[in-house]
Amino acid sequence: MTAPAAAFGGWLHRAVPGTAQERGAALWSFAYFFTLLAGYYVLRPLRDQMGIAGGTKNLPWLFTATFVSLLVAQPLYGALVARLPRVRFIPVVYHFFVANLVLFWLLLFFDIENVIVARVFFVWVSVFNLFAVAVFWSFMADLFTSEQGKRLFGFIGAGGTAGALLGPVITIWLSGPIGPVNLLIAAAIFLEFAVLCVHRIEQVADPPAEVDARAQRIGGGAFAGLFELMRSPYLLGVAGWVSLLSFGATIAYFAQANIVSTTFHNATAQTRLFAGIDLAVGLLSLATQVFATATFLKRFGTGIAAAALPAIYVVGFAALAMAPSLSVVVTLQVAQRWMNFAIANPARQVFFTVVGREEKYKAKNLIDVVIYRGSDALYGWVYDSLQALGLKLGAIALCALPVAAGWLFLSTALGRTQESLATRRDDQGAPEWQSE
Repeated sequence: MTAPAAAFGGWLHRAVPGTAQERGAALWSFAYFFTLLAGYYVLRPLRDQMGIAGGTKNLPWLFTATFVSLLVAQPLYGALVARLPRVRFIPVVYHFFVANLVLFWLLLFFDIENVIVARVFFVWVSVFNLFAVAVFWSFMADLFTSEQGKRLFGFIGAGGTAGALLGPVITIWLSGPIGPVNLLIAAAIFLEFAVLCVHRIEQVADPPAEVDARAQRIGGGAFAGLFELMRSPYLLGVAGWVSLLSFGATIAYFAQANIVSTTFHNATAQTRLFAGIDLAVGLLSLATQVFATATFLKRFGTGIAAAALPAIYVVGFAALAMAPSLSVVVTLQVAQRWMNFAIANPARQVFFTVVGREEKYKAKNLIDVVIYRGSDALYGWVYDSLQALGLKLGAIALCALPVAAGWLFLSTALGRTQESLATRRDDQGAPEWQSE
């Protein structure tokens, strides 16, 4: 073995601690998340620019339209999960999104009802992002235990971060030469590579327990996720956490949209700023996920890790209340997204490793998709109402401070419950592949 290969092998063993089989599954999961988020982050700056082009006053309506779309899509997804085994329904979801992208490309390329298509595209990207990522993390929670998740989810999440870095770079480099519309084809290609990775993960994680899991239907009904959520205080707590995640993100997003629209009046400048924010978030998150996330989760647990994000919002909203400016908004956006991707999100995904399979795919999807976007719509109107009452950005940030503080305390409570449930599951014994 050459010296560079030996050095890489040593680094890989440190970055992905575990058995050879765990590393194989983690590497393909890394690649899966990489291609998935590379495709999304090619689209994200285009979505944000289209949102501003449609008028910032229309953003609450777009958020509401997203929520209504999800209410329609969620039971269809639930029915799909109930009827097809994992090895089939995951590729079906992504092939459907690729077909949508091709349709949007045709409409935009031939300049058909651009304003209407732009608004629909904004809604679609928001729906796609949540569904695509929720399906990914449901798959991960189904593959790995709580203990494995603490070791591996940081590295796996780094795959998404690396993809999030590549996406805005592609947008910045190619939006001029080939035009933003043609970037939709690049995103579609990335999604097809994600499907390939799904098949490879199924082949790598192939002990008898995993063969059974991927071949069996999840079962249940289209609305089973709702009933699972309502009868579980733990899942209701996670749903509350996700709703508060939306609260913080929505306040920050609306603040960004309003300040950027009044500061930059050129679509190219707006798109480049958004891509620059994505790039900064990606660099910070990637370094943290590779070198610090696993250590942080193992040392402090899921509660403290989840609480790190609302702590950022407490500081950020306080800063906005004192100095409501573009620089503070951009700093808050970078900091909260960095902390979410690098620390809080891996902790939140570990929350789901201690629940049943149907809860992982149905209740989790309901929480991550419908409740998250429903909260987006609600908090979008809250922001709009506060503006209508005459409150400026600084006052709105001040109102948000106590909410972020309550979110912080909820995080620590969920962490204690998750650790207790994980201990109980360990005492009962884990499947062979998950206990190696």
